[in-house]
Amino acid sequence: MVQETSIAKGVRSTDGQAQYDAACKRLLSEKIILANIMKSCLREYQDCEVNEIAEKYIEGQPQISEVPVEADESMAQIQGLSNEDTSLTEGKIFYDIRFFATAPSSGEQIRLIINLEAQNDFNPGYSLLKRGIYYCSRMISRQKNTEFSDTDYDKLKKVYSIWICMNPPKSKQNTITRYHMIEEQLVGDNTEPVENYDLLSVILVCLGDPDSAAHSSVLRLLNILLSSQVDAEQKKQVLQNDFAIPMSREIDKEVAVMCNLSKGVKELGIQEGIKIGMERGMERGMERGMEQGTEKTMVAAIRNLMDTLNLTAEQSMAALKIPDTQWEKYQNLIKKQ
Repeated sequence: MVQETSIAKGVRSTDGQAQYDAACKRLLSEKIILANIMKSCLREYQDCEVNEIAEKYIEGQPQISEVPVEADESMAQIQGLSNEDTSLTEGKIFYDIRFFATAPSSGEQIRLIINLEAQNDFNPGYSLLKRGIYYCSRMISRQKNTEFSDTDYDKLKKVYSIWICMNPPKSKQNTITRYHMIEEQLVGDNTEPVENYDLLSVILVCLGDPDSAAHSSVLRLLNILLSSQVDAEQKKQVLQNDFAIPMSREIDKEVAVMCNLSKGVKELGIQEGIKIGMERGMERGMERGMEQGTEKTMVAAIRNLMDTLNLTAEQSMAALKIPDTQWEKYQNLIKKQ
């Protein structure tokens, strides 16, 4: 039997959304995948080779859904290459993937604490960007008594929160955007070393059409890898030939299983589902609501799709062809009811 690589094991799962989510996290947590993301998104690694990042700069093993965002302040100390971060009381929200890395530099090496999140719902009722800033703030504050003690703030380590957004609005597809602190001189020319304030960054990686040529290599990698429209053979070729990611001979069927399980299959199959569910969903008033076009009936139509087909509000509005500019209004109306 051909020995599987850890990549192959990461894409194998059984039926069910939870199993797919876990497989997706395992796949994204592979060091070679993380290294590709880091090279394209983090300026500290732009001049490094992908294999160099994976082998030299990523410390230990990435933690997958192990570290709570709201952990106790009295936790075990983190030193060296250890990724342990224990808590007396676990929180309800966990980082999807958390790991440590060392940034290559001419002087003292800087340790980066990077949080990687795979987000399927781009509009969950709040700003993903604000959530990313909150995560960064938590990772900054939790360094007290772990990375430094007392008032030794010079030992603060930089943090990143990277969000892989699988289903963003069309206007944001195939984009990578970084939000970070900059120095702005209001009076005079006082300056500070950049390392004293450039301590947190949020990066939104918004995927889109895997066939689009107008995007970077990491977008192509993630679009192909997480797409249900791309067959297993093409995924294997992209991983092996374009990104030098080793795969076993059994990878074809493993990737096929992941594709079948993916939430992307379900979401990209919404049109087919709507054809089947339209009869029973719209029988409850959606046709009448769309014809009348009033806010009240449109909200009812959105809720009808959410309840009948188990869609999110965003997916329902997209199915109803409601313009993106009106989504926020209807989300607010749904919350009020």
